[in-house]
Amino acid sequence: MKLGFILREAAKGLRQNVVMVVSVVLVTFVSLTFVGASALLQLQINQMKGYWYDRMEVAVYLCDDSSSSTNCAGKEVTDAQRQNIEKVLKSEQLAPYIKEYAYESKDQAYKNFLDQYKNSSLVDQITPEQLPESYRVALVDPEKYPVINEALSTVDGVDSVVDQRELLEKVFQLVRVASAAAAVVAIVMIVCAVLLTGTTIQLSAMHRRLETTIMRLVGASKATIQLPFIIEGVIASLIGGVLASGTLWLLLKFLVEDKLASENVGVAFISTNEVWLVAPGLLIIGIVLATISSVVTLKRYLKV
Repeated sequence: MKLGFILREAAKGLRQNVVMVVSVVLVTFVSLTFVGASALLQLQINQMKGYWYDRMEVAVYLCDDSSSSTNCAGKEVTDAQRQNIEKVLKSEQLAPYIKEYAYESKDQAYKNFLDQYKNSSLVDQITPEQLPESYRVALVDPEKYPVINEALSTVDGVDSVVDQRELLEKVFQLVRVASAAAAVVAIVMIVCAVLLTGTTIQLSAMHRRLETTIMRLVGASKATIQLPFIIEGVIASLIGGVLASGTLWLLLKFLVEDKLASENVGVAFISTNEVWLVAPGLLIIGIVLATISSVVTLKRYLKV
């Protein structure tokens, strides 16, 4: 099997079927863009959840100098108040509702903040002193948040009790719906890409049927005959995958990083770095789909 011959045949097929090849590139580009968008949306969900969303459902923020709550009176929480708050958390009254809790100092809050918002410009504007101390509380039943709120919201030293999961659940739900919609569209477009790739290979094979017949008669192997057609489909799909990856990078760069992240500094957005995690998968999907489509088509249309 001569590699040079196979590549020349593939190049010839690409030149002879430019319109159909462009169609394969475009439909692959669109389908893989939706596949990538669905994957990136899922990464965004995970990014937004962050450390505290998965582990802690309620945040009990303690007073600092800037607190306006009546429990604080503009003063920072004292050691005695902190001990009393922890006593309430350990009390028999709340024991049936609390699975676990953890104290988070200003320095710990700042470290977690840097981890969660590493792609936001807000990291340059926040210092540890600006972040409040807190207790992160995991509930046995998230529906019982009002019990925790009632028990702690009036305790001296407590600035506020926030059910963070409830605050973000609607946002996450919207992102999940968008991710599911992108996945459905991606599946439909992938089916279209497979069918169009198969049609393109079929037309190319029919157009060169005489050549392939002669090659079989002179002893050429099936692999030698089929590889040029497979390479045509793979090249078209790879171009579509590269275009899809580039489009996703541009969207994240100019829409997410430059616009959304700058306008919503309190939200943890993914960055263009995540595209490099998704791009290899898109290229592999394109190669696999093109190869399967080509092989199935050639099995039917290269019988001589």
